[in-house]
Amino acid sequence: MRTIECLFAGFVLFFGPVHLASGAAHPGTDHPEINLPKPLSEYQDDQAPNLLVKLINRAKIEPFNVIASLIFLCAIVHTFLTSKFMHISHRYRHEFQALELQESKSANDAAIARRRDALLFRAQVFHFMGEVEAVFGIWLIPLFLVIILMKGWPALVAYVTGLSVAEPVFVVVIMAMASSRPILRFAENLLAKAAALGQSTVSAWWLSILTVGPLLGSFITEPAAMTICALLLKQKFYALKPSKKLGYATLGLLFVNISVGGALSHFAAPPVVMVATKWDWDFHFMLTRFGWKAVLGIIIANLTYYAWFRKEISGLKPKSTDEKEKRIPIPLPITIVHLLFLVWTVFTSHYPALVILGFLFFLAFMEATSRHQSTMQLRGPLLVGFFLASLVIHGGCEQWWIAPVLGGLSEWPLLVGAILLTAFNDNAAITYLASLVPGFSPSLQYAVMAGAISGGGLTVIANAPNPAGQSILAPAFGQDGIAPGGLLAAALLPTIIMAWLFMLLP
Repeated sequence: MRTIECLFAGFVLFFGPVHLASGAAHPGTDHPEINLPKPLSEYQDDQAPNLLVKLINRAKIEPFNVIASLIFLCAIVHTFLTSKFMHISHRYRHEFQALELQESKSANDAAIARRRDALLFRAQVFHFMGEVEAVFGIWLIPLFLVIILMKGWPALVAYVTGLSVAEPVFVVVIMAMASSRPILRFAENLLAKAAALGQSTVSAWWLSILTVGPLLGSFITEPAAMTICALLLKQKFYALKPSKKLGYATLGLLFVNISVGGALSHFAAPPVVMVATKWDWDFHFMLTRFGWKAVLGIIIANLTYYAWFRKEISGLKPKSTDEKEKRIPIPLPITIVHLLFLVWTVFTSHYPALVILGFLFFLAFMEATSRHQSTMQLRGPLLVGFFLASLVIHGGCEQWWIAPVLGGLSEWPLLVGAILLTAFNDNAAITYLASLVPGFSPSLQYAVMAGAISGGGLTVIANAPNPAGQSILAPAFGQDGIAPGGLLAAALLPTIIMAWLFMLLP
């Protein structure tokens, strides 16, 4: 059954991108008059006296802009209410369980059965609404209805099939591969060597995962680094039941560090990948302009929080390592093959068909070496992919206001603006939209990137890998999951440290 489910998921993922790619190859062939979203050049408002006048004019020319942005705003508000929806879901679930117990003790009552079914349905609906990864997908429904009503069905088809799904597909596959037992064991061994320098205490593991782990993101990509770090934190740290305050501090550090940890290279972080080719940023540029500052920022932020929570972290007692001694060792050739699959996925990240073909071969290899594999959990990766694909569809309708907002700012205001916009958008969307702004100087390019990666840990939606970390670590924060306000407060100080270093250091 596991093989059938995996192959079915691979089949869907493969033919979906191929279909979209074929649609994108000849956009608007059957309906050349369709122009959604309206190109910025067609507004012809370069002479507008100020930003407000420009946005009002664009809203008048294209009323769809306002409606699409209101829907996007509703989706953002929804993300901050997910914990409330989860709470409601748990309440209905408890009522359902109590009623089920009552029904088992009494005669069969049709009214009780109907009430029970209604409670279960409500619990499932609110649980779905409380899934952060599903929020933007839910709000695609009203967006699609508005597009159909205002522009027609052909416009919807042309718009959706003209979008690239390379990043969502890549994230799904890289997350699935990175969560395999050989890759996790390999990364754990690397981090264990770093933790061994501190005698493998809880403090040493905490510092190792939050310092070395995010830097791996520059080589195995940020989604893979997030998956590995989150899983190891779950095993080595959150399993020890730290206080809620320390738990959120650790989560804030993880999200911010992952966001900047991929900036040592030009191919690993989604916001960098979106603009590296257009802005001619290569590995040397990223390492010398962003990379060493990111490393310094991660170290300073980690040591600051460690000094703050030192007593509590030192007081946590690690679990017995007896289970580790009983683990079956994974042959080196299997680990090497898994690493080669990761390399293939990174190398073909812009070609969804090749990524999925590699994934199908990866699944076959897992079956052939099943003794050294664990059951692949596709729910998390697929939810994150759904989140990113939905965000891409929403984001395409928001460039009418994001581009002029970014284009009218100088370096420091642009940095702050990019951080704030990143908190309410995916940072890859911010840098991509910035790349569409004409006349963007190198200093402004640097400022928007610094803001985008610095602010990538403020919210779950700020950086593509964040939903993966949220999915893995949410159970450690109780039934209601991760509170957006708690994450924001915990990530604020590391964000300020990173932004300050990026802008003030040469």
